Amino acid sequence: MRLQDRVAIITGAASGIGKATAVTFAREGARVVVADVNAELGQAVAASVGPDAMFAHLDVTDRAAVQAFVEQVVARYGRIDILVNNAGITRDAQLVRYKEGQLVGQMSEADFDLVVAINLKGVFNCTQAVAPVMIAQKSGVILNASSIVGLYGNFGQTNYVATKAGVIGMTRVWARELGRYGIRVNAVAPGFIQTEMTAKMPEKVLASMAEHTPLGRLGQPQDVANAYLWLASDEAAFIHGAVLSVDGGLVMGT
Repeated sequence: MRLQDRVAIITGAASGIGKATAVTFAREGARVVVADVNAELGQAVAASVGPDAMFAHLDVTDRAAVQAFVEQVVARYGRIDILVNNAGITRDAQLVRYKEGQLVGQMSEADFDLVVAINLKGVFNCTQAVAPVMIAQKSGVILNASSIVGLYGNFGQTNYVATKAGVIGMTRVWARELGRYGIRVNAVAPGFIQTEMTAKMPEKVLASMAEHTPLGRLGQPQDVANAYLWLASDEAAFIHGAVLSVDGGLVMGT
């Protein structure tokens, strides 16, 4: 019960890593707030983790909605101890794609803007809304979802990589700014994790991912949830401004 009675907000908690984190935190005694745009799946997760959990339909790009959501959580629980900024999407495409000397495709501006709005500005919106609550408490933990691609880049992911690298930068800034208030800020950088997102990929691609991972397998959502649990707990009381890779030793190539 490492998170006994602590109030934890997890964005993007309706599936994948977010769902595994919600279940894990609840099992360790936390009062979990499941935040997601998918109401059906999100409500199911909240119901599954116990009567003290709540679901909130949340679009992290909507600053007014985020602020109202944070106020709702404080009104119900009286505090916020943990924020896991997990919500994120991909919209992959090459910057420019050429075939036989001709431009045949490129990443659209709309896809670039959407990924930045959710993966980067969404993290900013949620953290900026929650930080004053934690400052008043003189305690709190903020955990941000980066990615191994934020460290090493990845083919066809200009938008996604930009956001995940940006999350690392924001994590380090907030560690400097918020540490004085007793708030710890860290990031997790998963490698290739077997989620609903990767389930859509061809078997050949998944096999290649596993082959490039020294442990010889894709990660599971629980692997990342366990990292979040440790960072959120008192066992990581002196871990601050860190980026924890959960990647099976993956070495990125081109």
